[in-house]
Amino acid sequence: MDFTLPEELVHLREAVARFAAAEIAPHAQAWDCEHGYPDALIPKLGEQGFMGIRVPETYGGCESSYLAFAIILEELARHDGGVALAVEAHNGLCCQHILLAGTEEQKKQFLPALAVGEQIGSWCLSEPGSGTDAASMKTRARRDGADWILDGNKQFVTNGDRAGVLVVLAVTASRVTASPDGKSGISAFVVETDTPGITIGPREDKLGMRSSDTVPISLDNVRVPGSQLLGAEDDAFSDVKTVLEHGRVMISALSLGLARGALEDSLRYTHERKTFGKAIADHQLVQAKLADMAVQIEAGRALVERACVRLDGGESLPYGAAVAKVFCSEMATRICLDAIQVHGGYGYLREYNVERYLRDAKLCEIGEGSSEILRVLIARGLNKNHGLGSAAKAKEAVS
Repeated sequence: MDFTLPEELVHLREAVARFAAAEIAPHAQAWDCEHGYPDALIPKLGEQGFMGIRVPETYGGCESSYLAFAIILEELARHDGGVALAVEAHNGLCCQHILLAGTEEQKKQFLPALAVGEQIGSWCLSEPGSGTDAASMKTRARRDGADWILDGNKQFVTNGDRAGVLVVLAVTASRVTASPDGKSGISAFVVETDTPGITIGPREDKLGMRSSDTVPISLDNVRVPGSQLLGAEDDAFSDVKTVLEHGRVMISALSLGLARGALEDSLRYTHERKTFGKAIADHQLVQAKLADMAVQIEAGRALVERACVRLDGGESLPYGAAVAKVFCSEMATRICLDAIQVHGGYGYLREYNVERYLRDAKLCEIGEGSSEILRVLIARGLNKNHGLGSAAKAKEAVS
């Protein structure tokens, strides 16, 4: 499977697989049923370096490649999508934004504790009335002397119930000066959760990813020092695009892990379950379904690996990230559905993992850019790649 990977990444995959099998697999069903956050697992993730995957060694991290990040997420998600999501949001959203836009002082202040899991990070973009539609963002930040005052409400905050550090997006420009499309006038702030005025709401009762907490967060007259403005004032949108672009590749890897878990559980089950005097693995229709699942997973892995290699090369790939996420997230849902079909009636029971994989997988089609929004980005990319965008706009203007 991994013959294209460098030897050190093959060893990494094997090590993470052993860790996940020992520390996650035995508890995943209980975490899901009890909607429990794996608090005891966080220090172990920190010891393995999984809480500072992309953080440079200077700040206490591992400074691993995007390809290594993807491998780690796939292996964690193989047993529990919620654990993988918590690791992805911490690393790929919060830490990534600080790495991308932070000053040296900000990195020294916040990254060391995040990199070893002493603190957990969250990223606060979505709101009750806005997500992809940044122009509808209601959270505001206004200057007050050398400080900023933040007011607003954030929704769907992953890790929010356990977070020590938040990256909060807020409108800092007036509606008069902000661009109509919301692409300017937005700023980012690093905010510690013990700051007065922050209220963390109750955990959402979710369909899946139940070992990862998701909460609303309200900010009421939250005073933040000017030194915690992250990046340039009014110009966080470009950083948000980059963070989401990289995050989409990582969600693709997470989706891959869920799909692989569903296939491997199904393969094992087909050798245990017998009908008409033989294992169902010997029935051609079952073999065809398993083969189709394997083909889709291999195609998804190729997309993820190619995207990671390009990210590691310093490329920007809004098109490639969107393609990978649409394919892998939707592929994971299809494969999990097929896995339930292979398991028959047992696949519908909580006793088996495949129904949990399906519930976890569905979020991957929604978070960090829904499939519908990403298809719009892909279509725009097609026009741009074929030199049709400007021509189409010109034709529209003439007509």
